[in-house]
Amino acid sequence: MSTIEHWINGVATSAGSRRTGPVFNPATGATQSQVLLAEAADVDTAVAAASKAFESWRISSLTQRQRIMFGFRELLVQHEDELAELISAEHGKVIEDARGEIVRGREVVEYACGIAEALKGSFSDQVSGGIDVHNFRQPLGVCAGITPFNFPIMVPLWMHPIAIATGNTFVLKPSELEPWLKSCRSRLAVIIAGIKIVADVLRGKSILRFCSSGITLRRTRGPNR
Repeated sequence: MSTIEHWINGVATSAGSRRTGPVFNPATGATQSQVLLAEAADVDTAVAAASKAFESWRISSLTQRQRIMFGFRELLVQHEDELAELISAEHGKVIEDARGEIVRGREVVEYACGIAEALKGSFSDQVSGGIDVHNFRQPLGVCAGITPFNFPIMVPLWMHPIAIATGNTFVLKPSELEPWLKSCRSRLAVIIAGIKIVADVLRGKSILRFCSSGITLRRTRGPNR
């Protein structure tokens, strides 16, 4: 029986994980594979890798980022059948519903292909006596996404293409119920030069509760509730 690993710094890896969880076939209830469950150190490793990648990715040109998004979009089209079958096998959706989810997620990738328009700054001359006003947009750093099981490709595609296209790096924690799909998408992304160093995938249950990265995330998120 296969074991599904994490995806850190462009490669599949077990990192420091020792615990595993079953991945069930929704049609039969049978266990079809095992998935590694991340430890606290694995999360910190992924965040550190994304942080290091950010140093160079943040200064990459908009042309380079958009070219990568165009390539990623084409791969999603080429592998739509494979992705739809994985959604059906792991989630239980019928193929047509799975295709619809892929299309809706791909629309965000297509938006990211033209991200340059959204990143334009502005300048206002003499808004007050001797005062000009301008603004410009800069990358934030390492972004994170924690996504549910019910839309396993659409919701992640709402997140990381925009984050990456705007010069950030990304760590994704998907549902452990559908790990093969995320591995497949990560492998597609690695085909496109650049994506492999800016997007990491970790799997597990409540892993943010036990790591320093998770503590920082909760402190940042908490006051906004």
